[in-house]
Amino acid sequence: MKVIGTGVDITEVRRLRKAAEKWGDEFLNRIFTAEELLNARTRGSLYQHLAGRFAAKEAVFKAMGNATLTWKDVEITNEKDGKPCCTIHNGKGKQIEVHISISHVKSYAVAQAIITQKAKSP
Repeated sequence: MKVIGTGVDITEVRRLRKAAEKWGDEFLNRIFTAEELLNARTRGSLYQHLAGRFAAKEAVFKAMGNATLTWKDVEITNEKDGKPCCTIHNGKGKQIEVHISISHVKSYAVAQAIITQKAKSP
């Protein structure tokens, strides 16, 4: 497995909450996919959850270094066991795998992304 890039980001939960309160759904729909928002609204702490996803997207942007990547090209969801996972949409992640880790406390969320080259099929 060849590592192509790594990225890390930390986000203040308060800043994300203030932006959402100020700009409402326009802000949330620009940053997050419908699936991400649906999932976040089932969580106990909406803004902690969204801050974690925001940090994860920023970490992916840093790790990939692709200036054409948009907020909605990067989707952070969870596997059935709860492990966070990342899907890159619009054909921008064909040859890579994205490994994500997210953690948060009351005031901050942090995420790390590691981009690896997909293993070639035999």
